[in-house]
Amino acid sequence: MEKLDFHRKKPVFMLAAPSSGSGKTTLTLALLRILARRGYRVQPFKCGPDYLDTRLHSLAASYGSMVSDGINLDTFMASESHVKELFTRYSCGSDASVVEGVMGLFDGADKSQGSSAEIAKLLDIPVIMVVNAQSMAYSAAPLLYGYRTFDPDVRLAGVIFNQVNTLSHYRYLEEAAFDAGVEPLGYVPRDESIAISERYLGLNTSSGYDREGAVEAMADHIEKSVAVDRLLELAGREREGGGGSFFLDSHQLERGEKVIAVARDEAFNFTYRENLDVLSQYGRIEFFSPMEDARLPPCDLLYLAGGYPELYAETLSSNSVMRRTVADYCRGGGAAYAECGGMMYLGTAMTLADGLCYPMCGVLDLDTTMQDSRLTLGYRKVRFDSGYAKELRGHEFHYSRIRRWGELQTIASITNARDEETGSMLFRQLNTYASYLHLYWGETRDFPEFLLSREP
Repeated sequence: MEKLDFHRKKPVFMLAAPSSGSGKTTLTLALLRILARRGYRVQPFKCGPDYLDTRLHSLAASYGSMVSDGINLDTFMASESHVKELFTRYSCGSDASVVEGVMGLFDGADKSQGSSAEIAKLLDIPVIMVVNAQSMAYSAAPLLYGYRTFDPDVRLAGVIFNQVNTLSHYRYLEEAAFDAGVEPLGYVPRDESIAISERYLGLNTSSGYDREGAVEAMADHIEKSVAVDRLLELAGREREGGGGSFFLDSHQLERGEKVIAVARDEAFNFTYRENLDVLSQYGRIEFFSPMEDARLPPCDLLYLAGGYPELYAETLSSNSVMRRTVADYCRGGGAAYAECGGMMYLGTAMTLADGLCYPMCGVLDLDTTMQDSRLTLGYRKVRFDSGYAKELRGHEFHYSRIRRWGELQTIASITNARDEETGSMLFRQLNTYASYLHLYWGETRDFPEFLLSREP
């Protein structure tokens, strides 16, 4: 298939849906890979705070010698100007930019605040709706008409129907789309193997799972029945001049001399690209694996991000030398920040759903458990009781819970997006800070300085 003139037009679009579970992620991954296979340097983005989707985006958009990192766009955790800066900075060197929405098109932290629609308007990009049509035919017309007219400032450029049973089924949907004033751009035939691949991409974190093969299968399946060329034509915009130098000054600051040890392996990998970029301004980042490495490397700041420590509890626990060096560092007053899975690792013990209990680092006098698990999620606002004056924002997403926390006390006021108390806690032990919260400091760039200013 013929691709657009790279020197003239650049496809930029968002994939959104009426609700979660419509197939946004499948379509996004497939289109990222289709574009990459056609030679596009494609930049993926994800609305909202989700870590997992951006990791999958990076996989799908990286092809051959091209490597691309998924970037989060979130107008609750960051200002509109910061989100626009991120989009421009990461898009400027690409041939195409693809944004995956979050939840339903107008779902946000408070009404439509932070929603896909808000971000589409902010960035002035067209929206392609993904509609699960498994049990739908002409009823797609009023559905699409409502989305097209609810907010005229949201440019609904087309629709792709997912879970379509037959070609004749699609013809009904196609007619419905035209009658609603929305251009149909094809469909995704129902295929259980593709549905299974999507579920496993999200849930299977083992290094042996063939994620690459799953993405390739999705791309092959979808390219047959989605009008990719027409989609790119609708999404094409004139290229902006000036290259990528406009935003470089604030991101090429003189780097500090600190060493920041960042946990990164199968157990710990939930990190925002911008958070790491900010950390790198304070010195050199050294990645290490609490699962595989022998000991914690010498460092000025330890960052234990979230991930899936419960899936690797036995391996983490059996690496006793690593646990001991982490504990010695923290007990000696070393600066550390641990969030969610990282906090669980610093606790005394972790109990899995089957009742097996594994010793952890013992830095924090708390135990976590996966038993009687329930989902805790939502945006959070954080204000420290003392020491750091600015409000930080982030989100919480976990199934585990703290079963026992000894005499630890929270050192911050934590509320949700509507300023309601959440019961969430942020602990401090010497110069170690830990919480279930995933904080974003890509815009509040001095937070690492606060962490590094350890008290004796």
